[in-house]
Parts: sequence; C-alpha cells; structure tokens
Amino acid sequence: MGLNNERARRTDEAQTSRARHRPQTLKAAGVALAGLSAVFLLEMLDNSILNVALPTIGRELDASTTELQWVTGAYAVVFGGLMLLFSAIADRFGRRRVMLVGLTLLALASASTALVTTPEQLIAVRAVVGIAAAMTTPGSLALAFRLFDEESLRVRALTLISTVGLVGLAVGPTVGGFILAFAPWQVLLLINVPIAILAFIGIRVGVANDLPEELHRDPLDVPGALLGTATIVLTLVAPTLFVDEGIGSWTPWAASAGAVGAAALFVVRERTARYPLLDLELVALPLVSSGLAYKAASGLAIAGLGYMVTLQLQFAWGWPPALASIGMLPQVIVLLFGGRLVGPFLRVVGMNRAAWMSAAAVVLGLAVFAVGSRFGYVWIAFALVLVAAGMRIVGVVAGTNVMTGLPENRTTIGAALVDTSSQVATGVGIAVTGTILAALFTGDISSSAWSADQAASFQTGVTVAGFAVTALAAVLVLFGMLRARSGRGAL
Repeated sequence: MGLNNERARRTDEAQTSRARHRPQTLKAAGVALAGLSAVFLLEMLDNSILNVALPTIGRELDASTTELQWVTGAYAVVFGGLMLLFSAIADRFGRRRVMLVGLTLLALASASTALVTTPEQLIAVRAVVGIAAAMTTPGSLALAFRLFDEESLRVRALTLISTVGLVGLAVGPTVGGFILAFAPWQVLLLINVPIAILAFIGIRVGVANDLPEELHRDPLDVPGALLGTATIVLTLVAPTLFVDEGIGSWTPWAASAGAVGAAALFVVRERTARYPLLDLELVALPLVSSGLAYKAASGLAIAGLGYMVTLQLQFAWGWPPALASIGMLPQVIVLLFGGRLVGPFLRVVGMNRAAWMSAAAVVLGLAVFAVGSRFGYVWIAFALVLVAAGMRIVGVVAGTNVMTGLPENRTTIGAALVDTSSQVATGVGIAVTGTILAALFTGDISSSAWSADQAASFQTGVTVAGFAVTALAAVLVLFGMLRARSGRGAL
C-alpha cells in the first residue's frame, strides 16, 4: 500500500510540474511548433510536389501506368499500413524518440533519390520514405496536442501546424513545376533532406522527453500489427492485380481473399487480445468514428483529384510542368489565405457542423471535376477551390475531435488513427483512379503523342474514376454525419 501511495505521489508531482511548465501561449512554444510544423510540411509537400513530377518521371524512367501509380501508392500503402504499429511503439517507448529516429531515416531515404535509375528503385525508395513517415507524422499531432492544457490553444496549435502543411501542399505543384523547367526531377524529392534536418533540430531542442507516467507498458500486440498491415496492403494491391493479371488469374482473387481474411482475423484478435494494438471500443465512440470518417472522405477526394488533375493537364492537354503548376493557383490562393477564416467559421457554425460541411465541400469539388473537367479549365479551377476550402477546415476539426475523445495515454495511437484513415483513403483513391485509368486507357500513358481514341478513353477513365471516388467519399461523409448525430443524442 505504501509503495502504491508513493508512486501516486510521484505521478501527481510529475504531472503538476509538467502542467506548471506547459507554455501558455503559442509564442512560448515557438521552437517546438516550428519542428512539429516542419514534420507536417514534409508529409504534405512530399505528396504534392511529387504529383507534378509524375509525367516527367514516367517519361525519363519509361514507367508503365501501373508503375507510375505505385510511385505514389507505395508511400501511401506503407505509411498507412505501419502507422498503427509505430504509434503503439511511440506510446510505449517515447513519442519524441521515435519521431527523431524517423526523421533521420526520412532524410537518408530522400537523399538516396539521387541514385535512382529505374521505376522499381524509385518505388522502393518511396516505400522506405513511407516507413519513416509512419514513425514521424502521428507524433506531430500527438505532441502538439499535449503541449497545451487549454482546448483553444490546442486548436490554434493544430491550425498553425496544418496551415504550414497546407502551404506545402499548395505551393508544392507550383514550385515543382518551375523547378522542373531547369532542374532534374530528383531535386524535388531531395528538398525533403534540409526540411527533415530542421524538423529534427526543432523537436530535439523544443520538445521535452515524455515522462514515464505519460507512457504505458502494455505488451506490444505484434500479431495485431501484422494482421492490420496485411489487411491494408492486400486491399490496395488487389485492384492493381485485377488490371495487370486479369479476372481469369488466381492472383488478384487470392489477394482479395487474403485482405478479407486478414481483416476478419484482425477484428477477432483485437476483440480477444488482453493488450490489443487498437481498442475497437474506442474507435466506435461517436466523436472518434465520425472524425475518422470525415478525414477518410477528404483523403479519398484529395488523392483522386490531385492524381487526375496532374494527368489531365500534362498528359491530356499537353501543358508543360510550369504551366500546369500555374493551373493549380486557385487551390494555392485558398489554402494560403483561407486560414484567417477558420476560427470565425468554427465559432459561428460549431465543431460538429463544420466537420461535415467541410468534408462535403471536398467531396463536391471532386464531383465537379468528374462532371466538368472535359468542358475546360474553369471547371477544374472551381473543383480545386471547393476542395481547398474544405481541406482548410476538415483536418483541424477531425483531428481535434478524435484526440479529445481518447484517453491521454493513447494520444499517439489516436493521432495515428487520424493519419491512417487519411493515408489508407489516399491509397484507395490512388488505387481506384489508377486502376480505372489503366483499365480504360489503351497504350502507353506516358507517350508524348496520343491518338484520338486514346484521348477519348482517358477522358472516359477520368470521368468514371471521378464518380467512383466521389461515391465512396460521399458514403463516408454520410456515415460521419450519422455517427456525430448519434453522439449528440447520447449526451
């Protein structure tokens, strides 16, 4: 009894000390927020700047449609598949420690891009970058959330971090397009190296080590982690196999059956394990499940739109990279200057209503692209504005809701849930759009000259893929609305 009382006393003292030294303003946490913002910038800039380089990569590396799809898809698959595992490790061994190791790996993997000469090598590098991102990204949200006690400061901190990341997402295509005009495409991915170094320094200096009392020592659920990763990977690989091998081959059917089986075993494992990797009862909480649904819907739409707009402008319309980057300016403008409206919008409509409205705007933007992209650039610009406006809000709201609805010693796993839902949805969006385009387009998509039939088949593929992803995202938004409504009814 005396030992337990002493432990409780030390825990209370540690928590009081940490609370006493927690910053009371954003400025006081400036170094930490700079490092955490750089981590999110890495994720968003890396994705957006790579999209504008895809046509150039396809031509220089002689990549097929499927290989071009997996240049982006490999990152999303590995990132989404491993995030829960690394977040569980971080909750046990230290969020700051795992993040610093991940940043080191990310810098080394990005630097190796300079040695790439084949599509297979680039896909492998992107997979390693995905591993590093799985170690770093969830921690940025978790550590930022834990920097402050007040919800208003937490929301402002998450808004600041998301703003920096969205700036990277916004300016990435524009900057990338101009860089491609005079430099090799490898330079675009080498940009990750100095940003990773800056992030490492900011977190190393500005973020304190986790206290032992803030971590938990439950055994790691390795079987659950393996089953979860297998489910995600097989789910994303199966559609590509159906196109490459055909429905008459056993390979895609085996992958599909494996995905279903792994998912079923994962659920059974997490329901019966004494120390599950993912407590399914926490995921089922209305505030958590609705936030994850909104985040997944936006991830689907953003991935599908970004992938298809890049191919539409450069492949179908023949725009050079610099002009295509200018074509992304409507999105850039909204992302850069819409931040001032986030706070007032949340105060007027409330967190719950803002979540579904912003997610719906993202889905509507994708639908506008699917319907109107064949009629000219103005429709693409309108779609980019709608998606950017929704993105500006949904990330902050969904992340705050999920983190608020979870226990404090599960903050990193909560952040991983947010990012996993987004990254898996991103992988699904790329897989769906890439698979449909590969199935409907005849010939080499990276060739410099298309026939009239190829141009028509591409436009058909874009329309079909756009509607398919729109439908999936709309279902997720509807589910999120219903879960949020049930949560309010329970209060």
